[in-house]
This record gives sequence, C-alpha cells and structure tokens, in this order.
Amino acid sequence: AVLSGAARVLATDGSDVTAEFLAGARAALAVARRSGVRLAVLKEGSPSCGALAIYDGTFAGRRTPGQGVTTALLERSGVRVFTEDQVTEAAAYLRTLET
Repeated sequence: AVLSGAARVLATDGSDVTAEFLAGARAALAVARRSGVRLAVLKEGSPSCGALAIYDGTFAGRRTPGQGVTTALLERSGVRVFTEDQVTEAAAYLRTLET
C-alpha cells in the first residue's frame, strides 16, 4: 500500500516518515540487485521488513496482515522474502535456485 501511495508510515510522534522508508527500501533493492540477491530473510513485523504481518500503526503492539515497505519492493522486483521463522523454507527455496 505504501508503494502505491495508498498508505503512509508514521512515527510515534505522528510525523510522516514514508519518504525515509521508501528511500531505505530503494537502497536495499539497489544493494540486492548489485549483489544478485534472489532471496532474503528479514525481520517479521517491522514496517520495513515484515513479510506476513506488520504492526498496525497504533503503537499498541498489534499486527495486521501485510508486507513492510522493503519487503514489498523486493518481492515486486523478484526477490523472494522469508521471515526469521521461515529459515527452513528459505533453505529449501535456495536449493531450488541452485539446481
């Protein structure tokens, strides 16, 4: 939603940090492209790196289904993203890339 402009990322003080998150996601994608990255294991829940769920923005610790900004950009660009709890699945996916 952030990539399409339909959502924003807000800090605890209410300030809009969407531009900073987008810049960080673009920088991560640039590094991934330069390095030939095809899969990534990122921290679940983060507004940047969440793959299955992200915090809902209320700062109450609640999560909602969705992807973080960096995860969404990486996935859109062909990098498969896994959570830290999906290392076994990531390893299996890596084996398919190596064959």
